[in-house]
Amino acid sequence: MDVRRLRLLRELADRGTVTAVAKALAYTPSAVSQQIRALQAEVGVQLTEPAGRGLRLTDAGWALAARADEVLAALDRAEAELDSYRSTPRGVVRVAIFPSGAFLLLPGLLRRMSAHPEVRLECRDVDMTPGEVPGLTADFDLVVTHRDDQAPPFDGERMAITPLLREPLDVALPLGHPLAEQERVEPAELVEEPWLSVDVGFPVDDVLRSLAVRTGVRPKVVQRINDFKVTEALVADGHGVALLPRYSANLRTVALRPLGGVRAGRNIEVVSRRGATERPAVQLVLDALIAEASRIAE
Repeated sequence: MDVRRLRLLRELADRGTVTAVAKALAYTPSAVSQQIRALQAEVGVQLTEPAGRGLRLTDAGWALAARADEVLAALDRAEAELDSYRSTPRGVVRVAIFPSGAFLLLPGLLRRMSAHPEVRLECRDVDMTPGEVPGLTADFDLVVTHRDDQAPPFDGERMAITPLLREPLDVALPLGHPLAEQERVEPAELVEEPWLSVDVGFPVDDVLRSLAVRTGVRPKVVQRINDFKVTEALVADGHGVALLPRYSANLRTVALRPLGGVRAGRNIEVVSRRGATERPAVQLVLDALIAEASRIAE
């Protein structure tokens, strides 16, 4: 089987559409479709089937895509073995990181990596939902992401998952709010409060929905803002309460109180394709992320 065609099949599994694969790899959609058909002819099994105007993988297609990961990971290992002959890790390492995670981790990561001038970091902040993470691993060596405590783990069969830290989510209250005098806040005490949340599908909103299950009352969300610094400013100005990550909030502007009786937190993890971290430069960056997360969680 042609390795390039296997890579295209794997890209289709990750990205979902022929158009997205073509755009990412600078192909035309017709060229991608042609190569997928050629791979289908090589293996003698139908790998795709029509889905509206596009294509989707058959069960056989998904099975081969999973095996393609093993083949491509083996090629990555071969490349890593060649890299190991160099005395110093080198090259470009691409990192995607969610914005509030960048605020928390990126300054320290760049400071640590400044001691390794042969490795060049290309970092991008990406406001990602858990469902978008597999596609991002197609473009980045390391994807720093987060999910709430109740969310299912990422697929460890196809991706490598490295936990960094669990960051509690606390109730952020305006300074001087009556509930700020308490050591912790019970969910029932927040029923009448206006809430500032994030877009639906992001981890913090998932935690807020779990409060609705516990109290039987849907929180009244008055604004949806994904930038925690904006949310913090709105809480400080008395426009509502919010769930904010404990290590990132500024305690001079808001009061943070643990939420009683509810496990509220986000798990910050690094997700990568299997084999990616066998490149010495990528492993070096991952080690730096782990060290920086350990410093924060101390």
